[in-house]
Amino acid sequence: MMVLIILSAVLMLAFQCAVSDVVDNFGKCTKYFMAGQPPQIEGILVDSKSADQNRYKIICQGAKKVYTFATLYDTTSRIPVFSAYKYSGKGKFSRPNTSNWKIEPQLQQNEQATNKDYKNNNLNVNRGHLFPSCHAKDFTTAKSTFILTNAVPQKMHFNNGSWARMEQCTKHLMDKHCLNMSNKVSAYVLTGAVPGNNKLNNRVNIPSMMWMAFCCCDSNTNSCFSKAHWAPNEDDENKNKTIQMKSLKELQDHLKNIWVKELKLFNDKCLTDKSVKTNLPPKCKV
Repeated sequence: MMVLIILSAVLMLAFQCAVSDVVDNFGKCTKYFMAGQPPQIEGILVDSKSADQNRYKIICQGAKKVYTFATLYDTTSRIPVFSAYKYSGKGKFSRPNTSNWKIEPQLQQNEQATNKDYKNNNLNVNRGHLFPSCHAKDFTTAKSTFILTNAVPQKMHFNNGSWARMEQCTKHLMDKHCLNMSNKVSAYVLTGAVPGNNKLNNRVNIPSMMWMAFCCCDSNTNSCFSKAHWAPNEDDENKNKTIQMKSLKELQDHLKNIWVKELKLFNDKCLTDKSVKTNLPPKCKV
């Protein structure tokens, strides 16, 4: 009886700290998608609904009674398909000191990765964010990203090297090219992972590739700006390696070639490929 009481208290605390909901569609957290439209991914996500509700779970993620981003989670691979969020400029706050990531209370433990999966592994991987805390607007949002349904086993030197630099480059691009009429930053971002052939702890799929894309649109001029990055989930041999910036169309074509035959990440207006006029930092490769 005492064990059950303690377990109930732990679960109650988990629910108080988080406000994530496993839902039938993205309706509750549609604001994290451009024009309220989630991606279309053949055999995975169609018309904002999971094509296989036993496998692909839709999660509105959050903390302190507010949603902060959205995730489509693959319970077979035990990694997210993608996380979606709105970027509105990096807030000024310290990175949350989160060494022990949360799990999703509304999923069975055998349906998701746990902290135990990542401990003492000899595959040189750690927990890699899809929605990175460095893109969060405030401390609450940043802290909410430390949940294992927003993470994949990512090669350590890749996670801390070229991928981390790419996240900063993407931030720089959005800060300069995604200003709304109030001169405030506003962009929509998708970050995803393509499943690979290897597993962590014989449970959690290690992605073969990771990708990120963003789009922002000016409602007055009806013009949009988008860019994308992707790279194999491999340790960086060169510590100064950079990930080349690509167009959204190039990313979609690549994903169609290696993953699914048909998909659309954003509205077609986002496919316009504009040149980058802003001088980029040396770490950002065009």
